[in-house]
Amino acid sequence: MNTPSPKTVALFGATGTAGRATAIALRDAGHTVTALGRSDPRIDGVPFIATTLTDPATLTAVRPDAVVSCIASRSGVPADAWAVDHDANCAILKAAQAAGTGHFILLSAICVQKPRLAFQHAKLAFEDALQSSGLTYSIVRPTAFFKSLSGQFDRLKAGKPYLMFGDGALTSCKPISDADLGRFITSCLTDPARQNAVLPIGGPGPALTPHDMGHALFDALGLPPKFRRVSPRVISSIAAGLALGGRVSPRLATKSELARIGHYYATESMLVWDQAANRYDAGATPEFGQDTLPDFYRALASGTVTLDRGDHAVF
Repeated sequence: MNTPSPKTVALFGATGTAGRATAIALRDAGHTVTALGRSDPRIDGVPFIATTLTDPATLTAVRPDAVVSCIASRSGVPADAWAVDHDANCAILKAAQAAGTGHFILLSAICVQKPRLAFQHAKLAFEDALQSSGLTYSIVRPTAFFKSLSGQFDRLKAGKPYLMFGDGALTSCKPISDADLGRFITSCLTDPARQNAVLPIGGPGPALTPHDMGHALFDALGLPPKFRRVSPRVISSIAAGLALGGRVSPRLATKSELARIGHYYATESMLVWDQAANRYDAGATPEFGQDTLPDFYRALASGTVTLDRGDHAVF
């Protein structure tokens, strides 16, 4: 049996949690990985080159076999989304082509299946550009991240109820850990079935609802479950009101978009969308890895891991 030869990989976005996990997975798989960007992620065995996201000369000097992009807009508001999710990725793609890179792996998001938000349209526009670029591509669309589903940890520790929209069963997902996602992205380098493909991916099932996640958090903390229901209409009403103000105030327009993002995640599942059946399909959502969200919650409760959500906080 032939063992795939190690690759040279240029990684953008290594300072994010998913990007950092990907750098470690690439390194541990025996590939030569270099992190490029503005800040050094300081990962043992992963050299860093300071560069802007739009500097083609850097990639030409590295001449990697593959480029992995884990960059993403922080806020998701239109200007940020188009500048990062689209424009910066397009610049990286152009640089990869100039450097003779053969394979481009993109970390995208599963929510682009039903695009209603600026960042979703920006991601899809770049996905289209990548697929027509002539490079071998792997477009990875993960479900929800563990960190994104841990935003109420401190609330519950403080004795407050778990907030959930509706009855807590409006949505569901198959959460995936950063480490498992990094290993999946790494596998795209050597698995032909994961090349020239769009790849939705979740962690090990079953799919979890917010109600399930709330119970898992209470169990991890050793607390009796206590829930508070919130109507998704509250967020949509706030978004609509802010949108009116946003016609004259850019600040309110930004807040309106953030409210729309919150409403989207409150009402849409992070699973494969079956267009013909007009529903999300947990059974059709691929699974990968071994890390589970309840285990992560128990590690949080014990202090084994710490939580650095940054801009990620989804109920």
